[in-house]
Amino acid sequence: MNKNNIPGHIAIIMDGNGRWAAAQGKPRKYGHQAGVETVRRITTECARLGVKFLTLYTFSTENWNRPADEVSALMGLVLSSLEDEIFMKNNVRFRVIGDMQRLPDEVQSRLQETMDHTAGNTSMTLVVALSYSSRWEITNAVKQIVAEVNDMKELPQNIIKNLATGGIRMNDITEETISQHLQTNFMPDPDLLIRTGGELRVSNYLLWQIAYSELYFCDTYWPDFMEEDLHKAIESYQNRQRRFGKTESQIEEEEKQK
Repeated sequence: MNKNNIPGHIAIIMDGNGRWAAAQGKPRKYGHQAGVETVRRITTECARLGVKFLTLYTFSTENWNRPADEVSALMGLVLSSLEDEIFMKNNVRFRVIGDMQRLPDEVQSRLQETMDHTAGNTSMTLVVALSYSSRWEITNAVKQIVAEVNDMKELPQNIIKNLATGGIRMNDITEETISQHLQTNFMPDPDLLIRTGGELRVSNYLLWQIAYSELYFCDTYWPDFMEEDLHKAIESYQNRQRRFGKTESQIEEEEKQK
């Protein structure tokens, strides 16, 4: 593994907790508990390697449809897993993306407390996608943009006010405008997306942001995902040529000119 070519942003779909537990004759919540240990392990290793952003798909908006006891257990795990040691020991900042208003008040308060407490950490940012789905996020962004466009209809008397508060005209909307209105506007798009558990889909996760991300799928269930598995994913990433729509020869020429 080339330590000079570590992905700046890794996003992970942590899949397989329930199947891992079922294979051992245990309830699903047992798999989720084991998955928390993997989060600690992989977060620590990513910080050590120099990854700047690690985004973990923890709980989707669709997951609210799961059995009530499993949802309750997952919310309890969120509370118990937000330990200071993993953040402060590794100089990791904590952020959340998702519809936090749907979360229990106790969970919201604990999340905010952890974000505030770790705000000054600078080594890496751990982003938890909680009560999140990409279609929900994009829909929200569109609503915000439409509201700002409508504000501009008050022209010309309120043009100064609207420009100061972010009001925009329809023709000014660009890809960057949309990106700025997404919940992920504070970080770059993922360089590498990893999904564990053997499924070959992205499950409504960062659909806008992974347009040019490298994708890596493995059969390993998340509780069994070790540092060595992370290294394999990064090595796979390093063996690819990221072209962003250009030709192979164009990329090679650009590399020569560096």
